[in-house]
Amino acid sequence: MLKKILIGVLLVVVALCIYFWSLISYGVAQGLGQWKIIREARPVEEFLNDPNFPDSLKTKLRLVQQARQFAIDSLGLQDTENYTTLYDQKGEELMWVVTACEEFKLKPKEWHFPVVGSVPYKGYFDKEKAMRERDGLEKAGWDVSVLNPGGWSTLGWFTDPILSGMLRRSDGDLASTIIHEMVHATIFVKDSVEFNENLASFIGDQGAALFLLRTVGDTALAYREFTHYDGDYRKLSDHMMRAAKKLDSLYTSFDDGLSTEVKKEKKQAFIQKIVDTIDTLTFSDGRKRIKRSPKRLPNNTYFMNYLTYESKHDTMKEDWERIFNRDLKAMIRYYQKRYPFL
Repeated sequence: MLKKILIGVLLVVVALCIYFWSLISYGVAQGLGQWKIIREARPVEEFLNDPNFPDSLKTKLRLVQQARQFAIDSLGLQDTENYTTLYDQKGEELMWVVTACEEFKLKPKEWHFPVVGSVPYKGYFDKEKAMRERDGLEKAGWDVSVLNPGGWSTLGWFTDPILSGMLRRSDGDLASTIIHEMVHATIFVKDSVEFNENLASFIGDQGAALFLLRTVGDTALAYREFTHYDGDYRKLSDHMMRAAKKLDSLYTSFDDGLSTEVKKEKKQAFIQKIVDTIDTLTFSDGRKRIKRSPKRLPNNTYFMNYLTYESKHDTMKEDWERIFNRDLKAMIRYYQKRYPFL
């Protein structure tokens, strides 16, 4: 009897492995890719004590240490071992993130994973695998893009290192990135990527501005450059979200009588108009200019990214000012209580 039960259990396990093989193999590949980076990362102190490591990069590492401690002490973000090590990318990209969207609708494709739930992107540590995913999705009729993220969070499950590519960022952008990823390790709501990314982006930007204000003051070049850049990006983001609503309205107006080719022509003409009107925006005279136009005509994933990361900023800013009296720590504490971590 026991033998029959064990055989039955084994058959169920085998069947589940076959059914979920794609998910299992993806998870294993991601785990191995992340483990390689963690294993090869070295403590920040080693680089700071290395006489051959450039002083300019040591300055950036010290800034990361300061921003990390500020996020813990002044913002109340989770104190983990994240960003206490550095991984040398040797000038190479590490990760490729695939996003996809319906061709005539601003609706992203979602992938479903245990614990984190549904997410509108899929990351790879292998470029070839990412390109195969892209090609398969394009053949199936999706709008697709592949991006290289400047950083990512494992939600505190692993020790996330500083990536050497991060050190090329400006002081404000670097601090914002560190705080953004630390928010993910503090507050993360299952099946709510848009909320998670908007909150991390909002707190990252506001936290970085506050960090610079307290450490270098409002007359420092780093503070002025960051606030100018952030203001410029807000203008561009607002423009793209308004455009996304109009683009969605265009898709809604399509009737079944329109051929796919006509729909594509109307879509391309409308997106071209959106890109062309970027030049009507007035940006600041800061030394670091906002990147105005994409290198090539974007598809629906470009607009979905703005909705995923920026669409709730105005509401969050209003809450931050009205409810929390511009106290980021109080805002973070509220969301921690409201949304227990995974």
